Amino acid sequence: MPQHLCKYAGKLLIKPARKNIQRFLGHIREMVKTNKQTTAGKLIAHLNPVIRGWANYHRHVVSKVVFNKVDTAIFRSLWSWATRRHPKKSGRWVAKKYFRTHNGRQWTFVGTCAGPQGQPYDLVLLRAGDVPIQRHVKIKGAANPYDPQWEVYFEARLGVKMTHTLKGRRQLLYLWKHQHGLCPVCHQKITRLTGWHNHHVIWRAHGGRDTTDNRVLLHPNCHRQVHSQALDVAPSRSARSV
Repeated sequence: MPQHLCKYAGKLLIKPARKNIQRFLGHIREMVKTNKQTTAGKLIAHLNPVIRGWANYHRHVVSKVVFNKVDTAIFRSLWSWATRRHPKKSGRWVAKKYFRTHNGRQWTFVGTCAGPQGQPYDLVLLRAGDVPIQRHVKIKGAANPYDPQWEVYFEARLGVKMTHTLKGRRQLLYLWKHQHGLCPVCHQKITRLTGWHNHHVIWRAHGGRDTTDNRVLLHPNCHRQVHSQALDVAPSRSARSV
């Protein structure tokens, strides 16, 4: 199994399995070993998709500590790769050439690649620890999608789900643009600072569909006001189903 299940103090914990971690690191070391003569940029281009795929697979379980340990092991492999390429150079020289400060973080492995037009650009090694942990929130047992009292609860779950997928973020941007960035209740700007909630014009509990022509973005306070006072909210005329 790629993940290990155990109970600690009555709580179920799921972590990446030890054999899975060893297999992953073995694959990384083999890639580094077989690319002794390649450039740092090309090596990073080979490693990043592998690291990203493995980290995304385990991002939903207890993985933060494991991710940091994996990053340390990968750093050691890359340091050995760099020092073997330049056996007559000092460690300070190797560090200056391959490891830089990026976004305030020191010892970041960086290489140079050529763009579509031949222009050079820096490529940074992805760290597994930079992949955010995403928890699945268990749905409440009493929740009923056909009960109007649970409408706000399911709309909130939909909003969280949309922010975690590319399609969902595109739909959010589509709705925001077609509302001209304004809340249809208070007619004030919707920003990251104000936050937003998804609202179904025709409630799902009343048979409404989960499409963009039946959804609007509201400020959180306006959303609560709409449900508490049973207000009608008109969708944007230019919105369409996606």
